[in-house]
Amino acid sequence: METILSTAGRQKIYAIDEAAEIAGVRRGSAELAKLQSFDEIAAGKVAIAVTEAATNIVKHATRGQIILRPVEQGNASGIEVIALDAGRGMANVALHMKDGVSTAGSYGVGLGAMVRLADEFDIYSHEDKGTAIYMKFWNVPEAPVSGAWQTGVVCLPLPSEEVCGDAWAVCSNPTLATVMVADGLGHGPDAARASEAAINLIGSHPELYPEAAIWESHASLRATRGAAVAVARLDTLSEELHFSGVGNIAAVIFQGGGKRQLMSHNGIVGSNMRKVQEFVLPWTSGTMLIMHSDGLGTRWSLDHYPGLEAAHPSLIAAVLYRDFCRQRDDVTVLVIREQ
Repeated sequence: METILSTAGRQKIYAIDEAAEIAGVRRGSAELAKLQSFDEIAAGKVAIAVTEAATNIVKHATRGQIILRPVEQGNASGIEVIALDAGRGMANVALHMKDGVSTAGSYGVGLGAMVRLADEFDIYSHEDKGTAIYMKFWNVPEAPVSGAWQTGVVCLPLPSEEVCGDAWAVCSNPTLATVMVADGLGHGPDAARASEAAINLIGSHPELYPEAAIWESHASLRATRGAAVAVARLDTLSEELHFSGVGNIAAVIFQGGGKRQLMSHNGIVGSNMRKVQEFVLPWTSGTMLIMHSDGLGTRWSLDHYPGLEAAHPSLIAAVLYRDFCRQRDDVTVLVIREQ
């Protein structure tokens, strides 16, 4: 079973408010490429694509953000790049993907270059909804074969903190995925210790059902300040979703054109936890799960973003983060569905 923990791939965010900041994110991508064992040619591709993304933000949206994350799959190491802005957006994305098309008086090769350079690419843009770009690069000649599950995540600390008090984990095989989101009480290093204790447990025991995982986490977190924790188990063979949550982790499933909020009980895992309950719901092909900490506001709706639900989960997580992050707490948004 493949296990991915947030601690193995922390994201770093770069504000792009002016042209002078482009060099900073380019250097950041070069440093990450070195850590991920990219050769000179592969690292150059990342640097060019990141520079193009940042340049587009400055030219077309004035300000935005770029988020970098190291990723691993099998024997391959990679880099995920998410570029975000809240500019005017594009009414015709396909047109702007063509070389030579520009609205800023430039040569108009930025988007086309990014598509050619990246091993994986997706874009979401709509009039008055800004633009979000997802790219992934690998340090091997051929991109590794994608798994059965498609996951996207944004997990970032309170802007004044270096360490994120939230954490997440995904453990999966072709027919099963166990997902956990944990929000350590407060923020900073002590909050991080609590949330990381929870995800380390699910990482070492992915066979646990959600209710059992919450109880085991409760015992593991007693020496910490505690956390809000939610666990979902997605089973394509039984076509069931099992879910348990304690605290303020929100979870919503999208299925057949409708959506349903999953319920967590009040309490703090590791401290004051009175009740745990496991809910079982249908999980069918095409279902999508979104889980997030309370660093994200709750008044979001995918209905306001035409076409976003069909985009890569990383773009869904990123757009929700961009538009609904409270900016006064750590924030995690995790989106998962079958490939």
